[in-house]
Amino acid sequence: MQRFCRVQQADFDPAALQTALLAGDGAGEAAGALASFTGLVRRPSGDGAFTGLTLEHYPGMTERAVEEILDEAALRWSLLAIGVVHRIGELAPGARIVWVGAAAAHRGDAFAACEFTMDYLKTRAPFWKKEHLGGEARWVEARRGDLDRAARWAGAADTTTASTEE
Repeated sequence: MQRFCRVQQADFDPAALQTALLAGDGAGEAAGALASFTGLVRRPSGDGAFTGLTLEHYPGMTERAVEEILDEAALRWSLLAIGVVHRIGELAPGARIVWVGAAAAHRGDAFAACEFTMDYLKTRAPFWKKEHLGGEARWVEARRGDLDRAARWAGAADTTTASTEE
């Protein structure tokens, strides 16, 4: 199974990542589904002073944590390929921040693995986010909704789709 994890400052092209995800290990010929998610830097609601954010990470530790998330997704669902690209550094409103892609024979596995991976990235990967508001900055804590979304995967039964799915 193809798997990749990139933590980088440079922007990325979601279409190129999708192509790369399907290119390895014959995933493109066996895949019946590819689910992907692209996250963007959004302005906090009602906050006109927001100018962007800074994402920091601990090199080595962050990549290992993301790879563990990918390993867990691969154990839970029947995947052909899975990948993550996460940006760090200074990011303006509207900038791409994260891409997650999962390829599988069936859509259920691809959707679930993509959603699981994103939920765990938001709550388990060691990234630190600082919002810039005019001349001030504040660190952002994990949101209750993100923690609740990730918690629903804990102890969840194997959700691999049946081989009869079309």
